[in-house]
Order: sequence, then C-alpha cells, then structure tokens
Amino acid sequence: AYGAILELYDAGVENTVMLTGDNKEYAVKIRKELQMKQSVSNLLPQDKVSEIERLIENNKNKNVAFVGDGINDAPVLTRCDIGIAMGGLGSDAAIEAADVVLMDDNPEKIAVGIKIARNTLKIVKENIAFALGIKLIVLLAGSFGLAPMWLAIFADVGVSVIAILNAMRAGGKQ
Repeated sequence: AYGAILELYDAGVENTVMLTGDNKEYAVKIRKELQMKQSVSNLLPQDKVSEIERLIENNKNKNVAFVGDGINDAPVLTRCDIGIAMGGLGSDAAIEAADVVLMDDNPEKIAVGIKIARNTLKIVKENIAFALGIKLIVLLAGSFGLAPMWLAIFADVGVSVIAILNAMRAGGKQ
C-alpha cells in the first residue's frame, strides 16, 4: 500500500484520507506508515458515507474516489465520484457498487488507471478538435464554392479514420 500511495501522489492526487472502522491508535499508526494526509477512525458504514459526503462538499471542484473491498464499503462506493473495489478478495456487494474493479487487488494499479484515463482524455480532446476543425474548414470552403465533393467526403470519413488511428496510439503509454 505504501508504494500505491506514493504512486498516487506522483500521479497528481493531492490528498489521501483513510476511513476505517478500526480504532484511532491503529489508524494513526497505519496513516503515518503509509504517509497519508489524514485518517478518520471508529467509523460505522453510515459514518463512512457521512465522511465521504463531507469530503465531496469540501472538494467541490475535484473528484473524490474511494477504494474499498467489504460489504460495509458498498454504500460509500456508490456515493463517491469514483468507486474502486478490490475484486479478488472483495465482497460481491462492493464489486457491484464500484465504478472500477481491480481484479488482482493491487492498489498500485489505481495510479496506472489514472494515467491511462488522463492520456485517453487528452487523445479524445485532440480528436474532437481535429475533426471539428477540418469540418469547419471544409464547410467554409464549400460555402464559397472552393470545396469539391471528395473533400467533403474526406472531411467526414477520412477524418474519422485519422481519429481512430490517433486513438490507437494510446495503447502503449502508461
């Protein structure tokens, strides 16, 4: 878990909070070992939901993710912005409630997922800008009689093929 927390910080996650039903002494010890920002202990499942709602309220412009594996985590997994369940040893309720399931229970995969998602979003934005830009240019040229029919077809079909090829390059980056 220590490596996973460091990877999250490297991926740009600003704050990590441990919500646990364990006692305060144990929670503080683990929080310090993992270099997490804060911990909240002695929580019942409904208390975890309240804490997540508080975190969401305090971080209005940021996504709040929760990682859990037990049946008691299911309500929190559904309430947060991004629910991540540990699929190997996790309960069926947690797996069903989560947005993302880590099948090998390796928390370091969370940071990998964040990097892949950011790269994918960047490529999606590139593709949208490129497609709309080409279509706008062809539309303007066509309105002045400067764009032949084959150019309009290229602006539709050809740009789609280029966008697909651009999206394929994301596979190797993590």
